[in-house]
Amino acid sequence: MTSDTTAVAPAARPGWRQVVGRLGQPKVAVMLLLGFASGLPFMLVGNTMGFWLREGGIELSAIGFLSWVGLAYSLKFLWAPVVDKVDAPLLGRWLGRRRGWMALSQITVILALAGMAIVKPEGGLMAFAVMALVAAFASATQDIVIDAWRIESSNNGEELALLSAGYQLGYRAALLVTDALILILAAYIGWSISYQAMAMAMGLGLLATFLAREPAAALRAATTHGSLMTGRGLFDAVAGPFIAFFKQHGSWALLMLLTISLYRLPDFVMGPMANPFYADLGIDKETVGAVRGSIGLFASLGGIAAAGLFAVRFGFVATLLMGAILGPGSNLAFAYLAHHGADATVFSIAMVIDNFSTGFAGVALVGYMSSLTNVGYTATQYALLSSFYALLGKVLKGMSGVAVESLEVGRTLLDAYALFFVGTALLGLPALLLCLLLVMRRPPAAPVAEAPGSA
Repeated sequence: MTSDTTAVAPAARPGWRQVVGRLGQPKVAVMLLLGFASGLPFMLVGNTMGFWLREGGIELSAIGFLSWVGLAYSLKFLWAPVVDKVDAPLLGRWLGRRRGWMALSQITVILALAGMAIVKPEGGLMAFAVMALVAAFASATQDIVIDAWRIESSNNGEELALLSAGYQLGYRAALLVTDALILILAAYIGWSISYQAMAMAMGLGLLATFLAREPAAALRAATTHGSLMTGRGLFDAVAGPFIAFFKQHGSWALLMLLTISLYRLPDFVMGPMANPFYADLGIDKETVGAVRGSIGLFASLGGIAAAGLFAVRFGFVATLLMGAILGPGSNLAFAYLAHHGADATVFSIAMVIDNFSTGFAGVALVGYMSSLTNVGYTATQYALLSSFYALLGKVLKGMSGVAVESLEVGRTLLDAYALFFVGTALLGLPALLLCLLLVMRRPPAAPVAEAPGSA
């Protein structure tokens, strides 16, 4: 009787010293570089590209139309089944299914960014837009396969949490380079050379791809399915991930999807109004850049690391709940800043609160979504979840300016901003309540990828 009780007792969670020690694993270092490669193109075909276009005299309407290239990130689930079940042309047989697609997408991003640097907006807006679209499409494809590699390379939930944190660290570092540092670089050497430098920086991701090991699950899938799909295989690639997800999670599947779709809604809706708010408040862009690149960066890294350690210690659902409190709550710091005025100290404090909370919530959501996927459909399911969580927010954030202008009627502009930020914080309440339901009634999580060499 004693031996039976011992056999079924749950394994003790590792202590903090063991958790920190695991951060030095080579796999985590590779994940850090892959996260950097994943985040690098995002701003270069988004907000940063908008800076370049506007300085080149391009009309705002055209800049708005060109922002649609970013829809590739929300629609990537449409071609994720191909990435999941078919080897990459030429490189797949050499590097394996996951690493082959990684290398192909990274090479394409490098060439597309270099093409943007050569063509330049004034050299032909249509050609420039095509290059940006190619870069976005390849970047979204890279995201699909890097997410799959991260999940399938994890031997257990604890390692998945560490790799998720490593991914976020690299991703946030890339955003710092492409959202802040490149502005300083472009002021000295110009946009074209700056984009060429970014194309070269993508080489770090290519290096990580060669250093990475092909996951055992991907090797088995490649052996089983081969490089071509029959009609039945195509149906399984497209419909199989959705059927498996609902079969695995049952009646909880809809609750999970609803939670994911609402989780980052406050950040998405508030996002477009952040920079205009700084300008209207009277904070110059040099101060914004300096704070983002210094204490803001450290706060973001601290939030990411804290979420990774918290997930290893207490699990994904508890981390998700904590992020649902911190993420929307940080928007209240901007409401306070609106009433306080252009005080550099208060602005810095608000940035620390926001960056720490955003970093924590980002890891919480990535880790939770990763834990819901099934081996065999990793790329497609995660692409679906990561697209699903952003879709509603991307639709609604277009109305953020209208919301501020409506609130300004009968009030000062800064009062309108304050009410808007409070409103975005309240948008987080539904997700918080759903997270509480998940905590109270935890369904069994989907298994992570098997350990290499396991039976």
